[in-house]
Amino acid sequence: MENSTDPMAMNFILLGLFDYTKTHRVLFSLVFMTFIASLVGNALMILLIHTDPRLHTPMYFLLSQLSLMDLMLVSTIIPKMAASYLLNSRSISPAGCVSQIFLLLTLGGGECFLLAAMSYDRYVAICHPLRYHVLMSHKLCSQLIAGSWLLGGIDGLMQASATLSFPYCHSRVIDHFFCEAPSLMRLVCADTTVFEFFMYICCILMLLIPLSLIVVSYSLILAAVLRMHSAAARKKALTTCSSHLVVVGMFYGTLMVIYMRPRSYHSVGHSKVVSAFYTIFTPVLNPLIYSVRNKDVKGAFRNWLGKTHAM
Repeated sequence: MENSTDPMAMNFILLGLFDYTKTHRVLFSLVFMTFIASLVGNALMILLIHTDPRLHTPMYFLLSQLSLMDLMLVSTIIPKMAASYLLNSRSISPAGCVSQIFLLLTLGGGECFLLAAMSYDRYVAICHPLRYHVLMSHKLCSQLIAGSWLLGGIDGLMQASATLSFPYCHSRVIDHFFCEAPSLMRLVCADTTVFEFFMYICCILMLLIPLSLIVVSYSLILAAVLRMHSAAARKKALTTCSSHLVVVGMFYGTLMVIYMRPRSYHSVGHSKVVSAFYTIFTPVLNPLIYSVRNKDVKGAFRNWLGKTHAM
């Protein structure tokens, strides 16, 4: 391929996640069905939370934002991947590539801080139940959500704008199924040491600061639960928090594997699998995790079904 120092001169080529074998066609069908289930599950969660008065609480307001972020995340990745596979046209424009990087980092970073806000909400609900509506006011809840989107957006804007400012004078073939900053760095013919260090520091801050807040919140929650005399109260508190802890574990675990490993330990095949987990499968699991063991959500769903059938 002809050399080019203009990052906007030519399209990139995404090799994708699947080949055109029979097995990969089946896997593609499963991924696409997972995408549809994720859209339906997260959209339904948002609908229930905003239409059922019983779910108009800070906890569910934060949960609706998590569903919105997950909905946008799968919509950023899967439609382009599916179109490229079905049409056998795997090119993506530089503008499309930088848009994917911006949205992924914005949504990923925003979700990190949103999960921290949700852990604070659980801390207040369990450790200070009588002051819950004062400490978790509607104003503070809105500020936490706005802050999550803002911090994620700043990180996305900085990294996306810097990524395509480099000259790409080697092959523009990206061995991935979406545009991701670490994958693009392998194609740059300039020295990226400073930028990679900057990107690494940003990832550490975006991951470890919220994770530290989550660890502190749940440490205080655990201490409070252990002091409870009622076994029923302990069980209710642990049940309430377990769903959130599962989501935190899945989300942070995959992101740390991708963004906090040294470059020498990066395996393209392994990165694809891990990326598929947090961009495809985690968004469909979140609505299930928060609804299966949640009586309020199940009750709101039954009411919604009743109203739908009555129409």
